[in-house]
Amino acid sequence: MTAILFAVPGTRRAELDTILKEDRVARQSQKIRDAATLGGKAGELFVLVEGSEAAVRIAEELLAKIGTKLPSAEHERVLHRMKEEDESASAGMGLFFTE
Repeated sequence: MTAILFAVPGTRRAELDTILKEDRVARQSQKIRDAATLGGKAGELFVLVEGSEAAVRIAEELLAKIGTKLPSAEHERVLHRMKEEDESASAGMGLFFTE
C-alpha cells in the first residue's frame, strides 16, 4: 500500500473536501488531523491518503495544488504520531466497552 501525507492550510478545507471526494481518491483510506495536535503548524491540516499506487498518485497531483507534501523524515514522524493516536483511542474504547 502506498501513502502520501500533505500539510494543507485550514482555510482551504472546502477545496480539500472536493479533492477527497474525487472518485478514485474517495475509494482510498483517508485521514485528516489538526496539524497542531501532531506537532505541526497551527491552522494547518495533515492529510493522509493510503491505497493503490495509481489512486495515491492522483491524490498527490490534486493535493499539490492546495498544500505541501511532507518531506520523508517529517512524514515518518507524523505518521508515527497518527498511529499512536489511533492506538490510544482504540485502547480507550476497549476500556469503555469492558467496564
